Amino acid sequence: MKVNKAVFPAAGLGTRLLPITKAIPKEMLILVDKPLIQYGVEECIESDIQDIIIITGRGKTAIEDYFDRSIEHEVLLKEKGKHDLLKSVNDIASMINFSYTRQKEALGLGHAILCAQNLIGDEPFSIILSDDIIDAKVPVMKQMIEIYKKYRYSILAVQKVKDEDISKYGIIKGIEIEKGIYKIEDLVEKPGLEEAPSNLAIIGRYILTPRIFDFLKETKPGKGGEIQLTDAIKSLLSIQPVYALEFEGTRYDGGNKLELLEAQITFGLKNEELKKGLLNFIQNINL
Repeated sequence: MKVNKAVFPAAGLGTRLLPITKAIPKEMLILVDKPLIQYGVEECIESDIQDIIIITGRGKTAIEDYFDRSIEHEVLLKEKGKHDLLKSVNDIASMINFSYTRQKEALGLGHAILCAQNLIGDEPFSIILSDDIIDAKVPVMKQMIEIYKKYRYSILAVQKVKDEDISKYGIIKGIEIEKGIYKIEDLVEKPGLEEAPSNLAIIGRYILTPRIFDFLKETKPGKGGEIQLTDAIKSLLSIQPVYALEFEGTRYDGGNKLELLEAQITFGLKNEELKKGLLNFIQNINL
């Protein structure tokens, strides 16, 4: 069955980026000229995904407003003859099909995904965490869908991380069956270095079969008192294979202030309108 739907968990509080996230959803923070979440939406479009489900929470209405039409702006831009800008505003509203549901309490990523069950139904689906910014020639989700077509079971995106960062991630134990493709034997959520089965960390891209919902319903709160998606995937292993793809691309953690700045520079230099001026600024900066 084709992967047609993507879930965007967007109910988190963004505590790593306080104080700005008191007022602005972290998904709406700007990366060059677009909010973080739009990069994930565009990745879905390039990966031939048809429907996006955004899991929101209190204080996240800016996300819904952004992907909705703005009649006032459309009328104003049309009157002023700013047709290019008008097209960009209209394009946002017509990008793809959007649905929204609320996570009423911040009970973890696993709980957020469970909130989307009624909108997913009985079909495979993808998950994109929009604060994982990935610069890739081929969109990571498109890479993963190609692997899913071959193996027909759940796929997790992974990358090697430094020893000091292992405790921040879910870590896999797996056997490499093809270059960069692993059959997962075990997963551990945020282990200490001595407990970690590898240095392959799960990054914010998933394709999951609908059987995951059976296990999410039974998963008890784990690390941090939250319902962990990693724990449910570990249980899923008891009935069907789960694979991991060591994707091609450079990932930036949008919840890390330094990496967000690095992403600003990288994506700024890829923008032809900004590249020359930004390079000139970097070369002549005086600290």
